[in-house]
Amino acid sequence: MQSVDVCRRVALAALCAAVAGCASLGESFNGLQASVLGTHSAPAPSPATPASAAASAPSRAASAAQAPATAAAAALAAPSAEPATLEEPPVDAAAQRTFDDARRALRAGRTADAERAFKALTVSHPELGGAHANLGLIYRQAGKGAQAIGELEKAVVASPRQPIFFNQLGIAYRENGQFAKAREAYERAIAIDPHYAAPLLNLGILNDLYLWDGKRALELYARYLALAPGGDTTVTKWVADLKNRKPQHALLTKKEKE
Repeated sequence: MQSVDVCRRVALAALCAAVAGCASLGESFNGLQASVLGTHSAPAPSPATPASAAASAPSRAASAAQAPATAAAAALAAPSAEPATLEEPPVDAAAQRTFDDARRALRAGRTADAERAFKALTVSHPELGGAHANLGLIYRQAGKGAQAIGELEKAVVASPRQPIFFNQLGIAYRENGQFAKAREAYERAIAIDPHYAAPLLNLGILNDLYLWDGKRALELYARYLALAPGGDTTVTKWVADLKNRKPQHALLTKKEKE
């Protein structure tokens, strides 16, 4: 039998593989329509993660892994799940062309070319958040956590009203074990756009699996489900699991919050 946490991680890994890939963050420096991003790329269970009540059969994890077109994926791709696009100063035409070329390279799988172009833009236009954000995404997906965080922190400084940047920063923090900072980043994304579904889901998962705050997780899952068109059967099951979970000793909670 697998634990609820393991099943949830398998489902998240399948969802991330289905919707994320190496997509770029936006049509322009400021026009952020990349709704395919947002969920955690779930790692293998670690000893520091609290054990939850043993519950679902292996078939549940298998079925989750084989269902990439879940309602959660649909919710993240739907207009109501996208972050708000906020007006910022225009970008000069040459920089925009370089940015667009870098995005096309990234979509075509030419990651090295995209990385060079985004890196050049961060030097020539350090005040523009889009290049920093995309470079951070490339680093995060390459497993370069510290570099990813550095670029995404620059992105949110340059564009402090773009919720998708804060959501991606939250993912990078969580992957690097910085749970308190991840929570703050997700909360900033939600404060900017309360109708952006991805950080609500991500913050719910963070509280559920890493901060071990079931009550808060349930609140966030409920808010996420309210934004999910047609509902989300996977997250609905998580809610049921969480409500039925037996109380656990909080021995590991302190360590996880540090």
